[in-house]
Amino acid sequence: QVQLVESGCGLLQAGGSLRLSCAASGSISSINTMEWYRQAPRKQRDLVAKMPSGGSTNYADSVKGRFSISRDNAKNTVYLQMNRLKPEDTAVYYCHAEIKMWSYGSLKDYSYWGQGTQVTVSS
Repeated sequence: QVQLVESGCGLLQAGGSLRLSCAASGSISSINTMEWYRQAPRKQRDLVAKMPSGGSTNYADSVKGRFSISRDNAKNTVYLQMNRLKPEDTAVYYCHAEIKMWSYGSLKDYSYWGQGTQVTVSS
């Protein structure tokens, strides 16, 4: 079994910075893509940033130039550095990972989500 544990929730003022982290643990062979999503009240869960194992990154237009995703593969951890935060960044942030695990003699892909962490930005 695999767990994704997030940390870094906070209540901040607009213009502030916060770093979220998400550590994966368990019977992991390797991790493909690691991502951050967010879900604001009464809205759908949207992709914020994506980082495949190859290292290239993708960002939602709304966070480009302000947020940065990074990974520490040795620690199975993904980070989201959030700068120049805005009230519209207020949401529950979730990490997501596509993880390769051995199952009955075969290497298979599994999808896991973190528990979510609240980020609130006041104006």
